[in-house]
Amino acid sequence: MQTLTPARQKELELKANDVRQGIIRSLLAAGSGHSAGPLDMADVFTALYGYLLRHDPERPDWPDRDRLLLSCGHIAPVRYSAMANFGYFPVEELLTLRKFGTRLQGHPERVSLPSVETTSGPLGEGLAQGVGMALGAKMDGKDFHVWVVTSDAEHQCGLHWEAVMTGAKFSLDNLTAIVDRNFIQIDGSTEDVMPLEPLGEKYRAFNWEVFECDGNNLADFIATAERARAIKGKPHVIIANTVPGKGVSYMEGDYTWHGKPPNAQQAELALNELNAQRERILANV
Repeated sequence: MQTLTPARQKELELKANDVRQGIIRSLLAAGSGHSAGPLDMADVFTALYGYLLRHDPERPDWPDRDRLLLSCGHIAPVRYSAMANFGYFPVEELLTLRKFGTRLQGHPERVSLPSVETTSGPLGEGLAQGVGMALGAKMDGKDFHVWVVTSDAEHQCGLHWEAVMTGAKFSLDNLTAIVDRNFIQIDGSTEDVMPLEPLGEKYRAFNWEVFECDGNNLADFIATAERARAIKGKPHVIIANTVPGKGVSYMEGDYTWHGKPPNAQQAELALNELNAQRERILANV
């Protein structure tokens, strides 16, 4: 097991900043897309690609790789930016987001980009796909881990809870769901549109091991993920509490940024702010 040293943590924090800058640049180039969710999940995806996943960018189809599924495909810019920053393709390709013929579709497309395990689209389907992969791994005697990133709002979909039941039935301890608990969806607060609380208790009632953490704190998320992965006999869920739009002050906590990109002036403000944060990380302030 790796050790998260202060130097390694600083390296990952700088990489998360790079991921956020890639998100802003790609959304500006596209002129469409989602801002809040990708920004708030930059720390989680950095922790996954930079620390937790067993993967190899040089061998994206390595049979023994961990599987990472993105159920809430609309936050694709964070996955793409993380993949680029960890060596899967050139960072410059991020500027092709949502362009005709690009590999970087508005929702990830399995046949377009190596290591994208599933084509995302209808919300609520990702955990069902992950359950199938985790069960298949058990049947085949494989030891890879399956990670499924979900939004909180897609817990309003019935298929998701069918997958929760199935994961518990087969004791899939090689499966970890990660919930982006940012409390927003396109029409406002999740708790106004369709309340989810007590979310953790619902998972416990379905016989899952439940963890909560600060999803915008790399060290906290990594420590929580390692505790979850050590649990045997049942699947695990990490409720990662995040701030929508994290890292860009004028977006933070504002649900209206769920489904729109910044314009040129707004992108410049965001990048200036992120560069200032990068300098503070370098200075250890």
